[in-house]
Amino acid sequence: MHLRRLKRIEGQVRGLERMVDEEKYCIDILTQISAVTSALKSVSLELLAEHMSHCVVRAAQAGGQEAEDKITEANQAIARLVKA
Repeated sequence: MHLRRLKRIEGQVRGLERMVDEEKYCIDILTQISAVTSALKSVSLELLAEHMSHCVVRAAQAGGQEAEDKITEANQAIARLVKA
């Protein structure tokens, strides 16, 4: 599912390249950039949710340093997504 979405996004980026190459109207290009950005954020959030529900939960159940490491890793990923 994620690969299909990423391939679709890749197609959108190629379309952006064509738009720039063909000197399309700037606002139209910006609109498409916004759509690509939203699509990437959506995929990122889905991947993060899967990571939290699988990897982080498993590590938390195991406890110890692995749990602390996975929680730290997840917090850092969330911070990067919030910045973007």
